[in-house]
Amino acid sequence: MVEDRITDGKRIGQLFASELTGLERGPLGAVSVEDAEPDVEPTPAGAFAFRVAADGQAIGTVTVTETTARLELDEPTDFESERDDVTVEESGTVVVAHSGAAVKTLVDVVAEALRT
Repeated sequence: MVEDRITDGKRIGQLFASELTGLERGPLGAVSVEDAEPDVEPTPAGAFAFRVAADGQAIGTVTVTETTARLELDEPTDFESERDDVTVEESGTVVVAHSGAAVKTLVDVVAEALRT
């Protein structure tokens, strides 16, 4: 069992970017990470880390705080999370990952956004 939980916002953002760039099948195969800021310094308000695009069209941006990665979608989704390390804010347009394990949920949110 893993006892260490990744709660560094910059690292969570990096894990999310890695997950997105590693997808090669289905609709998620068209997803890309654009305008990445590898040396981003997290801020309390959230510093820009990268843009998420599908087929060259932006669908959202990722910002990082000291402890979270925030995916802000251009269009809201009906996504709801039952995880305690993921929060959905602003009527479904912002999904916040509070741990590295929550990155898989952010990928699910991107998949949901592509369906709408």
